[in-house]
Amino acid sequence: MNDSFILRDRKWRETNERITLSSNAMLSENSKGRLSHEEHDEFRTIFERDRDRIIHSKAFRRLKHKTQVFINPDGDHFITRMTHTLNVTQVGRSISKTLGLNPDLTEAICLGHDVGHSPFGHTGEEILNEMHPNGWSHSENSVKIFSKIENLNLSVETIDGIEKHPWRYTEKPSTQEGMICRFADRIAYLSHDVEDALRANVIKISDIPNKITKELGTPGKQWINSLISGIFKASNSNELVMDSEIGEIMNELREFMFENVYLRKETNDQRKECKNIVQTLVEYFIENKNELPKNYIQSEDDIENSIDYVAGMTDRFAISTFGKIN
Repeated sequence: MNDSFILRDRKWRETNERITLSSNAMLSENSKGRLSHEEHDEFRTIFERDRDRIIHSKAFRRLKHKTQVFINPDGDHFITRMTHTLNVTQVGRSISKTLGLNPDLTEAICLGHDVGHSPFGHTGEEILNEMHPNGWSHSENSVKIFSKIENLNLSVETIDGIEKHPWRYTEKPSTQEGMICRFADRIAYLSHDVEDALRANVIKISDIPNKITKELGTPGKQWINSLISGIFKASNSNELVMDSEIGEIMNELREFMFENVYLRKETNDQRKECKNIVQTLVEYFIENKNELPKNYIQSEDDIENSIDYVAGMTDRFAISTFGKIN
C-alpha cells in the first residue's frame, strides 16, 4: 500500500464535484466568478476560498458579542449570533450533503448570512430601518460589509445567497444552496431559541402547543432532525421544499415564538432602551463624522456612513460608546 500523500488540488476537487454532486448542485467550476477578477487558487475551489475569507473576517469575529434573542444574558449557554451562525452552518451542511448539493457553497453562505446584523439583534435592525432614508436590512448590510467595508471580493453565488436568505424576499436565491440557508436559518433559530426561552424561564415546556411537541418531539436535536427530515421528505429533483405538514408545524411554532418570546411585553422597556442607544449613536456620528473609521466612509451621505458604523458594533461596544458620549 502506498502511504504517500496524494494532493487533491482544485482541479481534482472540481472534477470530484462533477462526478459526485447532484445535477442541481452549483459546481465550483461553473461559478460566475467574482466582481473583481482574481486568479484561481492552486488547491481550493472558489467557494472554499469564500468560506475561508468569511471565517477570517473581522465582521464574522464580532458575531460572538452580538445578540441573538436575549440581550446580555447571565448564563454562559445562551445562543449568541455567532453560535446561531454555526448552528445554521451545521444544519445547512447536513441538508446539502444528503441532497448532493455543494456543501462548500452552502457553508460559505451560511457562515456569512448574519454578519450584517446590528447590535441588539432585530431590535437594532428596527430602529436602523426607521432611520435610513431607503430602509435598512441586515442581509443587504452583510453584502455591503463583504463588498465594500472589508471587501472580500466573494463569488457572485455566495453574495446572492447571503443577500436573499431572509424569507421576506420574494425573489429566491439563484442557487439551491442559497435556498438551503433560508431553511437552515429558520430551523436553527426556532430550535435553539425555544431552548433559550426554556432556560431563561420565559416559557415552560407545557406552554408549547401539544401539536408541535407531538409532531417534532422534545425541543433540541429531536426538533432539528424532524424539521430537516421534512425537507428530505418533500424535496424533488427540481426544487428544495419543506413537507407541507412539517411546514405548517414550523409556521405555528414561529407564531408561538413571536407571541411568547420575541415580542413579549416584558421586554418592551429593554427594547426601548436598546433602540435609544442605537439611535443616539447614529445621531452622534452624523454630527461627529471625523470620528468614523476611514473604511466606514463609503458614501457622501453622512447618515448612511454613520449607520454603517453603528450597525457593525457589538452589543457591548455600543453600550460602552453610548456611555462615553453621554
